Amino acid sequence: MKTYIMMTKIAPHDAHLIEVTHKLQDHNKNAAAWLQEVKELCPEVNVLAHYAILGPYDFMCIYEAPDEVTAAKISLLSRSKGAFQVESWNAIPTKELEDVLDSVLTNTQ
Repeated sequence: MKTYIMMTKIAPHDAHLIEVTHKLQDHNKNAAAWLQEVKELCPEVNVLAHYAILGPYDFMCIYEAPDEVTAAKISLLSRSKGAFQVESWNAIPTKELEDVLDSVLTNTQ
């Protein structure tokens, strides 16, 4: 399984406080429905963590999925539940990246 990080925004950067408040309330209602839909449509996905975060994004979800197509489904499900913007990133364990670097350096010397 591959690890993915999904970053979501629930409203544009310049949204008014009232809009953001409503979006947060909607997110709380939709989060359980989103997770249930993920379990039904992508049973192979393992959600590891879901955080509300401070910064340019509102939420971060860390999950495992077998491939990029499944990761795309997760992003689309998030958009269908009201996320304003969604980005999905591949996450590579540090040890794996070190192994790749060692392999590249070995083959170029």
